[in-house]
Amino acid sequence: MQGNEQISTAVKRAMEQYFRDLDGEAPSAIYDMVLACVEKPLLEVVLSHAQGNQTKAAELLGINRNTLRKKLKEYDLA
Repeated sequence: MQGNEQISTAVKRAMEQYFRDLDGEAPSAIYDMVLACVEKPLLEVVLSHAQGNQTKAAELLGINRNTLRKKLKEYDLA
């Protein structure tokens, strides 16, 4: 569980900094922005950990292999 707490803390700090950096600007589409910022590096690291094995990477992520392939293409990682 320590890893989960570290990730949660990192996201919380990043979001707090994001709101500080807005400097009066109105935020929008925060959910999509965060997912886009997190998903690509997540896929890169998990795929590397799985030594390029997409089936294993999909299992680690808890998603279908076809979903993983779609996301890899979306982020130009395939």
